[in-house]
Amino acid sequence: MKDGAFHREPTRFRYWITTDGRSGPDGQPSFAAEAGRYRLFVSYLCPWASRTIAMRNLKGLQEIVGLTAANPVLGEDGWIYDEPVDAGTRVGRVRYHHQLYTASDPGYSGKVSVPVLWDMQEGRIVNNESADILRILNSAFDRLTGNRLDLYPAALRTAIDRWNEPIYACVNNGVYRAGFAKTQAAYDEAVVSLFGMLDELERHLDVNRYLAGEYLTEADIRLFVTLVRFDVAYHGAFKCNIRRIEDYPCLSNYLRELYQWPGIRETVRIDDIKRGYYGIQHINPAGIVPAGPAIDFDRPHDRSRLAGLGVFGT
Repeated sequence: MKDGAFHREPTRFRYWITTDGRSGPDGQPSFAAEAGRYRLFVSYLCPWASRTIAMRNLKGLQEIVGLTAANPVLGEDGWIYDEPVDAGTRVGRVRYHHQLYTASDPGYSGKVSVPVLWDMQEGRIVNNESADILRILNSAFDRLTGNRLDLYPAALRTAIDRWNEPIYACVNNGVYRAGFAKTQAAYDEAVVSLFGMLDELERHLDVNRYLAGEYLTEADIRLFVTLVRFDVAYHGAFKCNIRRIEDYPCLSNYLRELYQWPGIRETVRIDDIKRGYYGIQHINPAGIVPAGPAIDFDRPHDRSRLAGLGVFGT
């Protein structure tokens, strides 16, 4: 916190995975892509984790990269697994997510977050930055799966990056800046920038099928995970209540199209989302989880009125 404003702690583990173990795109030390060697540790509460689950599904990696989900309610010990889970022969079984961090770095004292891309063979965290994990899953395992779908195609990277930056600052992280603000001024600034960005997205999606045009990309996945949590959690728990996503015709139809995309619906657990956010003690001391709102994400959408080509490489 600084001047009552929420600031997210940078992630610390930034290794990469490549087809053959050569350096990552920015020269990062890397590990080789192998079936069964890596596992995602996530929570269905967390939007940052859910974007990686979505990429895993879209890229057909369910049999290549394992998945373990923590309980959605954060306690005094942080993320907890309902039963001890396998972290590989070097580490054994763990119950607390923080054990993955201290196994990787015994002196670690920073934030313990999900998602974690874990190396079961070496017993260490490869990467805990969701944006990196998206890029890793997008291409590293293609030779093993034959899946050539590309959610970060070279021809669209400028457009994708142009949207990712303000969406992160104003929307993905913006809801947290509003919900965790400690002063009226910090809250007001966060909410104004959040809804200003949502208004801009509404205008853009009125004439574009997806953020980067005719193709679904990682930018859409990064936005989706916040939109799908908005009305059921952020509107109430985080006081992001000027408007609902349901009040935006284009955004709400866009949200339903993405939710109905093969492999995406399975990444959304509304009960976990509500339990997790309304279980944050300093946000909701009584711990009462609201019954609603009831939102049917399976009802028809109108996005076919705009030209769309699916995912690049289809």
